[in-house]
Amino acid sequence: MTKSNERSLAAPLENVSPGSFPLVRPRRVRQADWSRRLVAETRLSVDDLIWPIFVVEGENQRVAVASMPGVERLSVDLAVAAAQEATELGIPALALFPYTDPALRRDDAREAFNPDNLVCKATRAIREANLNIGIVLDVALDPYTSHGHDGLLIEGRIANDETLEALVKQAMVQAEAGADILAPSDMMDGRVGAIRRALEAGGYRDTMIMSYAAKYASAFYGPFRDAVGSSSTLKGDKRTYQMDAANTDEALREAALDLAEGADMIMVKPGMPYLDILQRISQDLRAPTYAYQVSGEYAMLMAAIQNGWLDGDRVVVESLLAFKRAGASGILTYFAPRVARELRDRPTG
Repeated sequence: MTKSNERSLAAPLENVSPGSFPLVRPRRVRQADWSRRLVAETRLSVDDLIWPIFVVEGENQRVAVASMPGVERLSVDLAVAAAQEATELGIPALALFPYTDPALRRDDAREAFNPDNLVCKATRAIREANLNIGIVLDVALDPYTSHGHDGLLIEGRIANDETLEALVKQAMVQAEAGADILAPSDMMDGRVGAIRRALEAGGYRDTMIMSYAAKYASAFYGPFRDAVGSSSTLKGDKRTYQMDAANTDEALREAALDLAEGADMIMVKPGMPYLDILQRISQDLRAPTYAYQVSGEYAMLMAAIQNGWLDGDRVVVESLLAFKRAGASGILTYFAPRVARELRDRPTG
C-alpha cells in the first residue's frame, strides 16, 4: 500500500473526536461467545446456590405443593436422596423446612424444641449419609405455632423477649442434630445475640448463623406458607416484626445489628423486589450477604414458563444473575438443581 493510499484511508477519521464512533465500538466485545465470556463482569456458578427443601412425615412420600409447580414436600428418606443429588450437582448447601402435622402445632410451639422433629430427623439422616453438603435450618416458630406467627402470641401481641427463650431452645436442638448454619428468620429484636451466646456456652462455637437481617412483610410469601402449612393457621399479619417495604435505611441498621451480635452471614428477603436493599447492604457492610428468591418469585416465573411465555432456562439464570450483580454472595432458590444442571451442561464455546 502506498503512502497516498494510507492517507486516503485515514482521512475520514482525522476529525473524529477521541471516545466517539467509529473509533469506539462497544459491540466489538459482544460479537462472539468467547469474547462475551472473556469480559463478563458477573459470574453465576453452582457454588452460589442454596436449595430450599420441604420435609414431610412418612416414607417414600412426595407431596406436590400446588402453588409452587415442580416443588414437592419430601419424606426424610427422599430428602436424603435430594441431598445426594445436590452433592452430585455440586450445590454447596440445603435449607430444610418442615411441614408440621397440624395436630402438633401448639400456641407454645413445643414441637420446635423436639429433638426428633422433622428437620432434626432429616438433618441427622443426611449427616449419616456422609455427604459433603451444608445444612441450613430455619430458626422461627411459624411452622410450629397454632396461630402461624414466628413468635409467641401473648394477649394478642407477639412477645419479643419470651420468644427469644423459645428460639434459643429451638436453635440448640438444631445444632445438636448437626446443622451447619442456623438461620433466624423470626425478626425478633436481639435473637442473633441470644442464639450466639447459647451456642458458645453449649460448645457449638463453630455453628454459623445466617441471619434473615432484612426480612420484609411481603405479599410474596404466600406459596411458602402453603408449603409449610401455615397459610390456614396465620391469624392477622406479621407487620409488627417484619420490615416495612417502604424502608431502606432500616434494613442497614438491622443488618449491622445482627453482625454485631454475632451473625456470620446476612440475608435479604424477598429477593428481586428488593435488589436495591441487597446492593446497599452488600456495599456498605462488606459482609457475606445472601438473597432468597422466595416462593412468590418462583411461582410467577414458573407460571410464565409453563405457559410458554418465557424461556425457562434463560429467564431463571438471568434472574439469578441479577442477585449476583447486586452483590449477593449466594442465593436461596427453588431452581437450584435446574440451574446447576443448566450450568453443567452449558456449552463453553
